[in-house]
Amino acid sequence: MQALFAAALLLDLGALLGGWDTGHLIAKPLLMSLLAAYAATRGAPRLLVAALLCGWGGDVFLMADADWAFLVGMGLFAAGHVCYLVLFGRRRTSPALGIAYGAFLVGAVGLLWADLPAGLRIPVAGYSLLLTAMVYRSGALGRTAGAGGALFLVSDMLLATGLAEWPQLPAPDFWIMLTYAGAQYLLTTGALGALGRSGDAPSPDRAYREARTAV
Repeated sequence: MQALFAAALLLDLGALLGGWDTGHLIAKPLLMSLLAAYAATRGAPRLLVAALLCGWGGDVFLMADADWAFLVGMGLFAAGHVCYLVLFGRRRTSPALGIAYGAFLVGAVGLLWADLPAGLRIPVAGYSLLLTAMVYRSGALGRTAGAGGALFLVSDMLLATGLAEWPQLPAPDFWIMLTYAGAQYLLTTGALGALGRSGDAPSPDRAYREARTAV
């Protein structure tokens, strides 16, 4: 299943570089569905599979060129971040890292605010807060998951600067998908490794109570 995920990612990245829209339309929806299937076959907690399936839904809606579809997609990604937060539970993370991520959030939203479309400013700010909480808490499952969280932040920042019409890297969609797919893969493997070692994957009810007191 990992090989299929890698093949779909290579197809998608190649299509983005080559301007092959049909290839992108085929490959992008496969990525998170294949990663979710891989996680499920490894006995992943349901919350991890749910987070990946939310990512799949977000990917599909973000492929449509409409503001309403973007908002739906962003809402699905937000739901995925909630799944991750509940999955992470109350495991310890560095307070200094939390301060750093919080400062980055305030600075990034402040800089982007005036350049974002007016109708997207509040949703983007709310989503960014939830994303940053997930990114910070991802380190609770170890360096691999923490790196995945950081890559997720990079990917969404690239997307946000595009919305704000800031200068972009060449082939911006390539970099967005590369960092996003890498983020989800690292979060998945990091969670599988950490929960597999500890054997303490939280039940949904217990994890929900823990997450509410930790975020």
